[in-house]
Amino acid sequence: MTFCSFIKDPELRYGLRRGTVAEAWGEFIPSLADSVRGGREYLEGCGVCDLRDDCRWCDVYGFLEHGRHGAKVEHLCAVARENRAYRAAWARDHTRYYEVADITVQVESDLPFSDTTFDNKFESFRADGPGADTIVIRHHFGLPDLDGAERGEELYRQPPWAIYRRGQSWVYVGIAPDADDPTLHRVAEFNADHTRGELYNAEDSEKWWRDGGLGSLTMFPSDQILLARLLADRQGCFLHSGGLTIDGQGLLFVGHSDAGKSTTMELIRRELGERVEILCDDRNIVRRWPGGFRVHGTWSHGDVPDVSSASAPLRAIFFLEQSTENEIARLDDRKLIWRRLLATLIRPMVTADWWQKEIDVLEGIVDDVPCYTMRFDKSGAIVSELEGLTR
Repeated sequence: MTFCSFIKDPELRYGLRRGTVAEAWGEFIPSLADSVRGGREYLEGCGVCDLRDDCRWCDVYGFLEHGRHGAKVEHLCAVARENRAYRAAWARDHTRYYEVADITVQVESDLPFSDTTFDNKFESFRADGPGADTIVIRHHFGLPDLDGAERGEELYRQPPWAIYRRGQSWVYVGIAPDADDPTLHRVAEFNADHTRGELYNAEDSEKWWRDGGLGSLTMFPSDQILLARLLADRQGCFLHSGGLTIDGQGLLFVGHSDAGKSTTMELIRRELGERVEILCDDRNIVRRWPGGFRVHGTWSHGDVPDVSSASAPLRAIFFLEQSTENEIARLDDRKLIWRRLLATLIRPMVTADWWQKEIDVLEGIVDDVPCYTMRFDKSGAIVSELEGLTR
């Protein structure tokens, strides 16, 4: 009896014909601790080798090859070098990092990436590696065989998604618009807080991946399905809005789809030039930080393709109204502000806890961020009013 099936050193093996299992387990094996600590050969060799994280060497292999517990085994060194080279190649060819609102999205894929896998709009958001807050998603090509019971308890069904809870996991199933059509388009399984996801794409998506130009990191119609859930746990929200900075001060412009968000972005940039940085003309993130609320750009743009990963202190929110006049009026009606913000909140599959977290965020915005009605025409006269507010 000994503590490892590979041990052949008689000094480390207990003969049960001469004693008992209780003695072997309770006395003999614990007494071996000092006998297998390596010694000088190990401490000056394998113990300080920079390949240790990639090596399968152990004390037993040293004894099997050379009769010494701390001995180096050359063929294991060669395997360790190959392991390291493989891991480096995988990290280079099968992993990418993107950062939005201080959340790093680590994207892994069974297929290698190319320079054109994702649309150019993501370039501003590329990161060199993991950040302080990193979530991981991995793409697989081919759908798992899931029957109804394996999906868990159904919580939501509205094409293109059916969403299930299975233990501590969330299972998202891409379904057809026709209720009688059993075809699955994709399956995604996330852990409880959506910080890790396994994404299974239909086999024809392998061609989309190789063709490149993908418009979302998840290969969903929009990444906001994932990001909106993540933000609730980080005192943030995803708002249907146009965002930009003027001299480093963040402004958010809110309105329905034809209210003029993109027009406002272009108009302000036309008047102020390099003093303006467009964050995104259609979807932006607002997060509460120790120093107050900040607005963060996203890649979910509308008519204006300019996007930025930058962020800035959120100095004001403007509810847009196209008009023949140019006027900015402060809003003090909290209920009105609340209703207007709520109408712009981007919602994934919502749950009671998600709603409570987002309500807390919106209440903070109403309390801390000045809100205005902005009536404007296309002359650019409104820009001087905006400059005054940023000052």
